[in-house]
Amino acid sequence: MIDVLDVHTHTLASGHAYNTIYEMVYAAKEKKLELLGITEHAPKMPGTCYDYYFMNLHVMAREILGMSVMFGAELNILDFKGTIDLSENILNEMDLCIASIHPPCFKTGTIEENTKAVMMAMNNRHINIIGHPDDARFPLDYSQLAAEAARTHTLLEVNNSSLAPNGYRVNSRENYCIMLKECMKKEVCIVMNSDAHTATDVGNHAFAAALLKEVEFPQELIANTSVEKFKAFLRK
Repeated sequence: MIDVLDVHTHTLASGHAYNTIYEMVYAAKEKKLELLGITEHAPKMPGTCYDYYFMNLHVMAREILGMSVMFGAELNILDFKGTIDLSENILNEMDLCIASIHPPCFKTGTIEENTKAVMMAMNNRHINIIGHPDDARFPLDYSQLAAEAARTHTLLEVNNSSLAPNGYRVNSRENYCIMLKECMKKEVCIVMNSDAHTATDVGNHAFAAALLKEVEFPQELIANTSVEKFKAFLRK
């Protein structure tokens, strides 16, 4: 499988990750990636950086050590209205935005309420990817999710960290099997991401790629195959 990018990673700035920007970039170069996305946790996640960190990202070069780098945020979905935790002004400066449900920031509801929360986030023009929509603690209707992803031109993520044997999310594999079948039915693109919190995990999509192969997911619906294909989803 062609796999040239990893756009969901974290550095020391996120508070519970362990490497610097340059260490993450160097790891991406070692893996021969063409694009690295660094997406720190947004402010409502305990221990992460404040608004000013994201406001100042304009000072960062978008090519480091010869590697193309995009800087953005992994935003927290906060409620059933799809509210996220950075202001419009700051979001305007981001290269890419992921929106995710995290236990410290979201109180789970019914499958209908949780699905509405994610779908409302998709309708935010800044949101390019829905991060790890796989955790059974926050049940989702994957048929509705895939349909809304198609309508809003939003990528659904297959998160390698969720599928790892030491992953803490619940029933991720089973939920991804359901989601991927809905994506195939509706011709919805997905993106594999490492969700790396250490440099050694940058570009590690082994578990995600194995699952895509198992369910015979078509390569033309995988955004990792081309930087140009991925960047098309940044123009919502």
